[in-house]
Amino acid sequence: MEHIKYKLEFDMKATPIAILWDYISNENGLKQWFADDVKIKDREYIFKWKGYSQEARMVGMRKGLALKLQWLDASEKTYFEMRILTSEMTDNIVLQVVDFAQEDELEESKDLWRSQIDTLRRVIGCK
Repeated sequence: MEHIKYKLEFDMKATPIAILWDYISNENGLKQWFADDVKIKDREYIFKWKGYSQEARMVGMRKGLALKLQWLDASEKTYFEMRILTSEMTDNIVLQVVDFAQEDELEESKDLWRSQIDTLRRVIGCK
C-alpha cells in the first residue's frame, strides 16, 4: 500500500532554536518527548516504546535546523523530517514535521504527532 507524504507545522512560540534543536536531535532530548528510550550511534538511531523498537538512519541533517531519518524496516523508503523554521508573520519558531502514512492511517499518524509535539511543548515550557 502506498504511503502519503504530509506536513504539519507547530508554533513553538519564542523557544530558542538551540534548545529546540537539542530536543529533536539528541538522545536525552528525544527521550523526553518522542520515545521511551533512544540510542544514537553514528548515524543509526534506535527508538524504543513499551517493548517495541524501531531503527532509523540519519539521511540528512542541517545542524541546528533540520533532521531527516529513514526507517530501516519500512517496505517503502519512508522517512520523517523535523525542520526548525521562523514564521515570517509572527517571528515565532515553527517546528515542521514531514512524515508518511498509509491512507487509512493518515489521521491517526497526524494525531500521534500532535500528541507528541504537545508533550514536547510542555517539556520545554512553551505551552
